[in-house]
Amino acid sequence: MNAQKASFTQARRHHDPQVRGFASDNYAGAHPEVLAALALANGGHQVAYGEDDYTENLQGVVRSHFGATAEAFPVFNGTGANVVALQAVTDRWGAVICAESAHINVDEGGAPERMGGLKLLTVTTPDGKLTPELIDKQAWGWEDEHRAMPQVVSITQSTELGTLYTPDEIRAICDHAHAHGMKVHLDGSRIANAAASLDVPMRTFTNAVGVDILSLGGTKNGALFGEAVVVINRDAVSHMKHLRKLSMQLASKMRFVSVQLEALLAKDLWLRNARHSNEMAQRLAEGVRAVHGVDILYPVQANGVFAKLPHDVSERLQKRFRFYFWDEAAGVVRWMCAFDTTEDDVDAFVAALKEEMAR
Repeated sequence: MNAQKASFTQARRHHDPQVRGFASDNYAGAHPEVLAALALANGGHQVAYGEDDYTENLQGVVRSHFGATAEAFPVFNGTGANVVALQAVTDRWGAVICAESAHINVDEGGAPERMGGLKLLTVTTPDGKLTPELIDKQAWGWEDEHRAMPQVVSITQSTELGTLYTPDEIRAICDHAHAHGMKVHLDGSRIANAAASLDVPMRTFTNAVGVDILSLGGTKNGALFGEAVVVINRDAVSHMKHLRKLSMQLASKMRFVSVQLEALLAKDLWLRNARHSNEMAQRLAEGVRAVHGVDILYPVQANGVFAKLPHDVSERLQKRFRFYFWDEAAGVVRWMCAFDTTEDDVDAFVAALKEEMAR
């Protein structure tokens, strides 16, 4: 009986660690260096709610990437980071201009609106990217009490369609938004992939070009959990600590969030992971382009490939490799690569795609 009871209480592996798919970089586990950092942070007592040594040290690491005025506020997840960041730069009557395809609009369950009390003013874009001209479609009516006031422009780098803004494009957006009295938020859940692809430091397209606040991703790039709101322009926000707590994003044992971000950012782990996932996406795109009847829809600039193929082929292929439809009615799918995607994974997927297209 005791042996039987022990078999139910002891931790054991419930999955095959050799199985990988192309559904999301969130499917990947944590990088071994991140797990090692978590073990180092364990043991003993540290002050709770962010007054620990790891969160303090993280501030210096973040400033090395985003400038001397940057301040990091670790949170649990990406949606939490976005909602807290957007609340911090808006009034109760404020609105956020974003691309129609933005994660805050299509993939966060209405959290910015329901939990943050924000109005999203969306703009249709051909490639997931805003421009000053597209922003102007919603940047009006500041004195009209019948309309939510545009106060923030939110962009995503890299975008939900896997495309990238150049630093000059973000500078133009920031200059345009600031000229209208609006602030700029950058959703950086895959900011590392953007920097790796552009081959520039993250500061080149954030604090150096006028971004006021950003959501810094960790989970998609090798963390177990945890992101951060990074305040770049301190004059643009107020009461961030209170907002984070009010939004249920204040971790009591914050050292375990902060040490993961430190492990990624203090040296080059963030960049190594992002470069690898980008390279795997390029390998995947190269293999897919050789398959007749499959069309890649957007430039492959980060770690995602968007393609169109026959619906029945996608359904059969999904039984062999996990991935999602992006627009099922149009037959569009999304294939994502992660820091632990291997060349063999990609080659096996391309081979399976060829087999299913030939049936």
